[in-house]
Amino acid sequence: MKAMILAAGKGTRVRPLTYDLPKPMIPILGKPVMAYLIEHLAKYGVRDIMVNVSYLHEKIEEYFGDGHQYGVQIGYSFEGYMTDAGVVVPQPIGSAGGMKKIQEFGGFFDDTTIVLCGDAVINLDIQSALFEHRRKGALASVITREVPWDKVSSYGVVVSDKDGRIKAFQEKPSQETALSNHVSTGIYIFEPAVLDLIPKDTVFDIGSDLFPLLAEKGLPFYAQSRTFNWIDIGNIKDYWEVSQSVMMGEVAHMDVPGVQLEEGIWVGLNTSIEWEGTHIEGPVYIGSGCKIEAGATIIGPTWIGHGSHICSGARVVRSVLFEYTRVLQNIALEEVIVFKEYSVDRNGEMKHVSECLTDQWSNARDRRSKRRSPVELALLK
Repeated sequence: MKAMILAAGKGTRVRPLTYDLPKPMIPILGKPVMAYLIEHLAKYGVRDIMVNVSYLHEKIEEYFGDGHQYGVQIGYSFEGYMTDAGVVVPQPIGSAGGMKKIQEFGGFFDDTTIVLCGDAVINLDIQSALFEHRRKGALASVITREVPWDKVSSYGVVVSDKDGRIKAFQEKPSQETALSNHVSTGIYIFEPAVLDLIPKDTVFDIGSDLFPLLAEKGLPFYAQSRTFNWIDIGNIKDYWEVSQSVMMGEVAHMDVPGVQLEEGIWVGLNTSIEWEGTHIEGPVYIGSGCKIEAGATIIGPTWIGHGSHICSGARVVRSVLFEYTRVLQNIALEEVIVFKEYSVDRNGEMKHVSECLTDQWSNARDRRSKRRSPVELALLK
């Protein structure tokens, strides 16, 4: 069995994180989402993995290299072109189009292949899923999950009969038009013949184009409804919720790194904590090279990235601070994600540091105002 990881998208719904990171590189417990996928594939003996890349491709390629550190072989297919001036321009061609490009170039898909979106952490029993796929004689299988009706518009909706044969596929329908609340998890199993249905040199998507075509033709196209951990980072709110869950230990086999100083408090190397007047209530991770000044308050679940500085009197509550974040004296951050020049609250409202500085100036001019920006911070580079 081979594998392909879909990693060419921009991840616009997870901005600002994806201003500087491709979506598969978004970290959970300090490790990119895609790393968990590769480790999981290796656990099931999958050794050949192709990755289609485009937006910020170099960050994925530089981190994972040829995959030897995971005991696998990783290849890359870049979607885009180079100008006469030598400028590399990303130009994704759709998830199915990316597969066709790979097949036309080197014939990679000569065996049953599991295809995974690069933005979720899973613990799917791949061997069991493969067995069911082959037992039914499927040309293509989709691993599905049931979701609340108010979330169906974020996913591809699967309509199947009692044997699991897919009769229709709706890509991100409205709640009113959705025919089911069973959705695609972005995990597929394909036989090589599927590639013959994809036109070459055409933007073609798995969910929007390939799956409706399979259903329309009445081909052996099946859904597998399975129970497994599926941590999907669909948008920035999802990321905040996922971070909270894993810090709380609610996801099996995902352990907080570092050294545990006391119950619920983990730290990286070379971290300085001035304990006088400081209150830390776990679960909290404080990365390497961080400085926590006396009198700071940190309430978990909170992740503080390496090289950060929490000043005296600052209060950080249920938040995720990326590396090299400095929280100024007496500033309170509650239920936010801080990434470089941006902060995002748990509802997805984003602010740039310049807005926070404007609010701070306004407060200085109007002493009567008790309003304070949710985040006033300085950033170290």
